[in-house]
Amino acid sequence: MATLLLIIHLFVTLALIGVVLLQRSEGGGLGVGSSQGMGSFMTGRGTANLLTRTTAVLGTMFFVLSITLALINRGGSGPRSILDSPPPAAAPAAPAVPVAPPPPAVPTN
Repeated sequence: MATLLLIIHLFVTLALIGVVLLQRSEGGGLGVGSSQGMGSFMTGRGTANLLTRTTAVLGTMFFVLSITLALINRGGSGPRSILDSPPPAAAPAAPAVPVAPPPPAVPTN
């Protein structure tokens, strides 16, 4: 479920980026928002309204998907980070016992 929502979230994000880049800014933007670029399909005002509404819908979908993904992944069993878990209990170290060298070999004649 979370994977499907994450893929949808990715597509909504890419669409939102594209729609924002298509909008006409004060400096002219990419120039697609003008009526010359759209032909006689829509007027400049109609294009601006369409892009503004599309941005609002995609922005709302982005926030809803973000909150939904956060709620799905918030809980779980146990800590998921090594920083959240307590350090492992150290086993008591065995006292160091010096190893005696083996006795010298006695020659047998």
